[in-house]
Amino acid sequence: MLSVADLERLSAESWRGLSREAYGDWLLRAGGGFTGRANSVLVVGEPPAALPDAVAAVTCWYTTRGLRPRAQVPLPGAEAADAAFAAAGWDRDEDVLVLTAPLAGWPEPSVAVSIAAEPDDDWLVGYRYRGAALPPVARDVLLAADDPAFLTVRLDPPPAPPAAVARGVVVEGWLVVTAVTVDESYRRRGLATAVMASLGAWAADRGAHSCTLQVVCTNAPALALYERLGFTEHHRYHYRLAPLSS
Repeated sequence: MLSVADLERLSAESWRGLSREAYGDWLLRAGGGFTGRANSVLVVGEPPAALPDAVAAVTCWYTTRGLRPRAQVPLPGAEAADAAFAAAGWDRDEDVLVLTAPLAGWPEPSVAVSIAAEPDDDWLVGYRYRGAALPPVARDVLLAADDPAFLTVRLDPPPAPPAAVARGVVVEGWLVVTAVTVDESYRRRGLATAVMASLGAWAADRGAHSCTLQVVCTNAPALALYERLGFTEHHRYHYRLAPLSS
């Protein structure tokens, strides 16, 4: 079993943002403001300075880029850093569960699923990040990985939206799944299971043995789906966000 730090570093290779910079063991990432993972410092290991000074350095790095400073804090392992961010007045966001499962015993896809190396306009329409349409920078962030796969399920012809989309990247034998989205009008038809099954088969063909993904702790339908596919909780993380006045 991978450690928390190792799994976080592995997952970070699947969603890199547009610029990255090491800060000791920590990883500073910026991606035009699109998604927390692409625009936060990954707090694993040790920074090159005392924690209060590290918090100040992170704050400066993001503010000079016009971004609200944000830290991704995995637990267990980053308790001391989390306390330092809290002491500096950084807000705490909700828990995100990091789940893992072996790529074995998943069902066959129940519908046709197309796979592409890049997200076309159709896919970008289908991916609703936190319920909203994507900003222009999203495409660049989505492509910032080695050989990502973009899956689409279409049940009706345009102008109907895609019924479901998802994205996957294989990193060191692990399938890292992101962007699973089922359009509201097509839900409860097993489409999320279908795209996960297709991603699993695609990744297994590339030597993957396991899968990891992240889901917010309040997303009960997604958690129920992933439990049926054999996922269990590996660890959790949350974001710390600097005060808006910083």
